[in-house]
Formats: sequence, C-alpha cells, structure tokens
Amino acid sequence: MAQNRSIEHGADIDVGLSRDLKLFDITMIGVGAMIGAGIFVLTGIAAGEAGPALVMAFLLNGIVTSFTAMSYAELGSAFPEAGGGYLWVKQAMGGLQGFLSGWMSWFAHAVAGSLYALAFGTFAVELWHLAGLPMIETTVLHFAGPEFMRLLFMTFIAILFTVINYMGASETGSIGNIITLAKVAILALFVVFGVIALFHQEAWHYRFTDGFMPNGFVGVFTAMGLTFIAFEGYEIIAQSGEEVIDPKRNIPRAIFWAIGISVIIYVLVAFTTIGAITVPTEFPGMAAFEYLGIEKETAIVRAAEQFFPLGVGGILLLISGLASTMSALNATTYSSSRVSFAMGRDHNLPEFFGRIDPQRHTPVWAVVFSGVLIVIMAWALPIEAVAAAADLMFLFLFFQVNISAMVLRNNKPDLDRGFRIPWFPVVPVIGLITQVVLIVFLFRYDPRAFLTAIGWIVGGALLYYTIFSRIEELEAPSEILLEEVLVSADYSVLVPVSSMQEAEELGKLGALIAKDQQGEVMALHIARVPPQLTLADGRYFLREGRAFLERLIQEARLFEVPVHTMIRLGRDVPEAIRKTAIENAGDMMVLGWPGYTASAGRLFGNVIDTIVDNPPCDIAMVRYRGMDQIRSILVPVSAGPNSRRAVRLAASLARVVENGPARVHIMSVVPHNAPQHIRVRAQQAINVSQEGSRTFENFTTELVEGQRIDDAILETAKNYDLIVIGATEEPLFRNRLTGSIPARIAKNAETTVIIVKRRSGVIRSMLRHTVVSPSTGAASNGHTQPEAAALIDEDAPSPGI
Repeated sequence: MAQNRSIEHGADIDVGLSRDLKLFDITMIGVGAMIGAGIFVLTGIAAGEAGPALVMAFLLNGIVTSFTAMSYAELGSAFPEAGGGYLWVKQAMGGLQGFLSGWMSWFAHAVAGSLYALAFGTFAVELWHLAGLPMIETTVLHFAGPEFMRLLFMTFIAILFTVINYMGASETGSIGNIITLAKVAILALFVVFGVIALFHQEAWHYRFTDGFMPNGFVGVFTAMGLTFIAFEGYEIIAQSGEEVIDPKRNIPRAIFWAIGISVIIYVLVAFTTIGAITVPTEFPGMAAFEYLGIEKETAIVRAAEQFFPLGVGGILLLISGLASTMSALNATTYSSSRVSFAMGRDHNLPEFFGRIDPQRHTPVWAVVFSGVLIVIMAWALPIEAVAAAADLMFLFLFFQVNISAMVLRNNKPDLDRGFRIPWFPVVPVIGLITQVVLIVFLFRYDPRAFLTAIGWIVGGALLYYTIFSRIEELEAPSEILLEEVLVSADYSVLVPVSSMQEAEELGKLGALIAKDQQGEVMALHIARVPPQLTLADGRYFLREGRAFLERLIQEARLFEVPVHTMIRLGRDVPEAIRKTAIENAGDMMVLGWPGYTASAGRLFGNVIDTIVDNPPCDIAMVRYRGMDQIRSILVPVSAGPNSRRAVRLAASLARVVENGPARVHIMSVVPHNAPQHIRVRAQQAINVSQEGSRTFENFTTELVEGQRIDDAILETAKNYDLIVIGATEEPLFRNRLTGSIPARIAKNAETTVIIVKRRSGVIRSMLRHTVVSPSTGAASNGHTQPEAAALIDEDAPSPGI
C-alpha cells in the first residue's frame, strides 16, 4: 500500500492507493490511450490537413512527444504518486501554477475521454446500421435521429467505464489489457491486408512522391497538433505512479515502450491507408487523402472495407474501433479521476474528491465527477472541437511539466531518480519550443477550442483565488513554530542560525548592518524535520531553536537593534530560508561559513551553495576569524555591481563600529609593469565602485602590482581587520557561486572575510531555476594577471582588481 500521511483532529490517517499494476499493465494502459483516438478517430481528419505527409506528421509527433516524455519519465520515477504532472508542478512552482496544472490535467483527460466516448458512439451507430437494426429517425432534443443515438451510446459507455474504474485498479487494468491486445491484433491484420492491397494499386508510390505535402508545413503542423492527443498516454502512465509495483524502474520503461509501440502502429496504418485506399467513383478526380478527410472519423473503416477479404473489414474495424475507444476511455477516466483525487487530497478541490472507498480502495467521488465531466463535454461540443480543446490542455500542461523538470533538477539535485533526462536542459527546452509551435497551429485550426481552453483556465484561476487558496492555507500544517515581532522596520537583515557560535558571530555582524540602515535583524532558525516525521511533529524542535535566537538577541541588544525572531519547520533547509527571505522582503542575508564543508561536490556546503547560487536578496557570506575591533577594512574591487555592493557594505560597517568611522581601503590589482590603459581601467573600477557611497568620506585607494591576484590581496590584507569582497558576477547563461578568487581569499586570509553577492533579477532567477545548471563553485588553483582578473567580479572589461 502506498501511503500519504495526513493529520486530522490530531490523528494519523493513511490516505493511499494499493500497488497492483505491473510493467505490462501500465504499458498497456499507455498503449490503450495512445492508439485510441489517433488511429480510429483522427486519421481521416488529419489526412485531410497533411495529405500523404500524415506519415511524417505521426513520426514527428513521436519524436516531439519524446522530449516531454523524458521529463515525465524522470519525474514519474522520482515522485511515484497519484497526480502526475499536477504533483510535479505543485512541487516545483506551487500556488496558482500548481493548482492550474491539476485543473488543466483533469479537464484534458476528461475531454479526451469525451472524444473517445463520442467516437465509440459513432462506431456503435455504424455497426447498428450494418446489422440492419431499426434507427431512430425523428429529431430528439434538437439532435437528428442518428446523432441522438450516437449520444446515447456515448453516455452508456461513459457510465459503464465510470463504474469499472470505481471497481478498482486491478479490474480496470485487466479489462484494459484485454481490450488493448484485441485492437492491436486487429490493426496488425489491417496493416497486413493493407500492404497486400497496396501492391494491387497502380503506381501507389506516386501518392507519396507527387504532392507529398499539399498544404505545406502548415498542414503537417496542424495535423500534428490535432493528433498530439493520441500521444498523451505516457501522462496516464505517470498518473498511475501510486499504484505501480517498483515505480522507479517500471514507469520510465513503460513510457518509452508505449511510445515506441504506438508510433510504429501509427506510421504503418497511415502509410497503408493513404497508399492502398481506392477513391469511390462518386468522387471523381479526388485524391486519396482528400477522400479520407471527407470521411473523417469513419475513414479507416472505409479503408478496411476495401482491404479485408469477404467484406468483413468494415465490421472488424468497427469492432476494433469500439475496442480502441473503450480502452482509451478506460485510461482517461482512470487518469482524470486520479488527478482530481490528488487535488482533493491537497485541498485544491472539495475535500470529498480525496476520499477513498474503504472496500474498493478507489477514489469514489473523483471517479464519479470525472465521469460526469466526460458526459457533459461530449454533449456540449462537436468532435473536432473536443479533440482540439483536449490537445490544447495537454500542450499547456506539458509546457508546465517541462519547466518543472528543469526547476526540480536544479532545486532538488539529490532526489532519487530512476531515470535522468539526457543532454539537460536542451531536451526540455526543445519540448517547450515545439509545444508553443503546436499551440499556435491549433489556434489557427479551431479558435473555439482555444477559447474553451482559455475559459477553463480563467475559471480555474478565479476559483483558486476566491476559494481553494484560502482552504489550502487553512488546511496546510503551519511551518512557523514561533514568530515574535517587536517593531516594524523598512530594512531587514536576515540571519539564519543553527548553533550558538553562529548566533554570536553572525548576530553581531547583522546588528551592525541593520543599525546603519536603521533597520531590524530577522533571526531565523530552521528546524529540519526528518522524512519519517510529519511537519506537525516538528514542535519538538522548538526548545533547541529558542536558545539560538536568545543568544542572537543578546548580541543585537548591544547595538540597540530590534530583532524579529522566527523558528520555521522544513524538510529542505535552503528552500525554507529562501521562502522566509521572499515572504518577509529581506534586504540582506548574512550566512556563516566555517571554512570547510563535508558535502561532496559543494564549495561552501549544501545550504550556502543552494542559496548563493540564486540569491533571493543581497548576500553577505562570512568566514569569521574574529571582529573584536575594526579600525580598517580592505575592499578589493573590479568593475561590476557586486564590487559596488561590497564597498557600500564596508562603508556601512565602518560608520557604526566602535570608535568609528573605520578606514575603508579600496584596492585593485594590476600586473607588474602594466601599460597605462590597464592602469586607467583599474582606476576607473575603483571610482565606479564608490557609487552609492559618496556620503562616506573615510576612503583610501590604491593600485597594487602583483602577478597573482589572490597573493597580492592576501599580502595587503595582513594590515587590515576585515576584508569585504564582491563575488564574481555571472554571465546570464552561466552559474558561479562566488568565483575562485573570493573563495580562496575567504579560505586563506588570517582575518574575517565577507563575500558580497547581489540578489538575482527576475530573468536571471528564472533561468537559475530552470535552464542553468546549479553551480558547484569554481575549481581553480590560482590565476595570474590578466586572465583571471575578471573572476573577482563581473566578466568586466577591467583587467585589474
């Protein structure tokens, strides 16, 4: 039993689904969904758009969908729980984005179910007619007789599979396996007889050489957009993660097996249908693909009537079509109910969506309401609009999932993943680009579907802000154990502490910075909650954290600085610190580094590296070696905003230290016998670094000659009480923590060193969360001038420091 623990009225309640599905079961669920609509419902419609290039459209869809499928394989193996894309987007981005991912996923799978139920109705009416049974000829509820019969069959099959999904996953999987295997066998016969018919067709190959793309790439991309829904079966595989045996191994394998099987079937069926079909005489001069476009969802049935001997092809394909649409409906009903169940469990839908039937162990109300949504959408929209609306929803969802894969790879690099996306982040970025292209072409094909999708999204956003965000906030266990605020200040210095030593050392520095800005110190302790405990159990860590905060308060009182204290619970310490900085609009964060780390592959340690990699506010990282009396401060500079911040911080400290103001000495290193233009640029760097600190007058400046930058700085620093240095400024698409020179100075200097780094801007922060891989620091043994000069700050023109 896969279990998710929740707290209700003080008791532990297990809310989970049983693990019954094997690799074969979930592969068949995926295949069942993938060869439902595309083959039997959309082949004719898509052929009318792409012509013979439909073969290429199916093949390209297989390639395009593989980019996003890799994101699903990685995340599905890392988070094997019901919810799929909704769960991952919620983990990565949370809030509105997390809610909308589930809202769209529920709608997308339900509307896909509507498409399959409508197709079932179409094939059932055809079979009813072939059997010679009486048809309803009168108009009922504004629907002509055959159309009304189709809707009746649609309603019947949707209700039937709602009941089957209520019965349980193992029953659902067994029935789905039988149906899927049956339709694959019939399609295999279709291809065999189609190839035989192909060789009886005169000059069939000209159909693929003359006018291969009658509507150009526009037609190909439109067909890709229309049939993209057929390749969403891997999303359904991920939805079943909580019911899969050995999910870390089986989910990625099932995803790629299902895509491979489905693409082969699609290409073979499209090739034989277009190549072998004979256009009836009542359509003189019409191309094969045009005839298929006219027949729409019955096109493949018309082809089978010609291919199979004894006239049984049409009946066999109708039976196979019924089987295909039933297996696809089974899969989408299953998936839509699981995502709405996950949303109900997270209080993003009404609470009853998250209830489990005690006997069947299935989400009873999530199944029922998903079935109702399937029926409503099928009655409300024509089949082409239904297909386009579902396609759009899946594309929007896949867009979010690709971004989430990049965010979670960066934010949670140590997560146990059964599969990892190769060539990261190129693969998910390509997935994003292709999804945008397909969305544009779908809008061109059917604006009604686009408006339906946008209306659902806007409606979901309104529901979230007016209802579910408040319920989510009330029901979520509080992360904040203790918070005390004495006064409110405009400037806030955040000081996270985890020991008495940090509280004493960082408390003093944080108080000095806050005093100069007439601000406050925000003393923060994160109580890390182990995975085996719930967040509510974190209250046992309260006493330990209070002692650290009391020590920091004592330091701040010496400088008459108000202190805002907080003890916060969290499983991810750096993320909890980042969240606190954002929620409280922190201006500066002071972090302590002992001079070593036990974390493999980290420069300063897991917590500091993660925060400094993408700072939510300005950062001052401290290598503490005593600050009893500060009379002089050394600031090595180059051009760039981090150097300006370093000078500004040094001036701020110099103003408020005891017996101040202290002297601030700004230096830049140039090579021995440097030419005049190098010296001029180094002097410009010194002048620019003082911008924003003009009111401070106790500056001295110096150009220092030296072959090695760090050696020159360390030698000069012997006569100073404190070093403040700007971190290396990063190019937009490259990550550095602080740069190799500041790191070596912090490690080797005999006095306290503060490394200053500015907060990330909006674009830079977005890239750090997604495209740019996390930095593990610079690995360098030392630099000589002038090559290493830019490493201290910015990729700046100044060769000096």
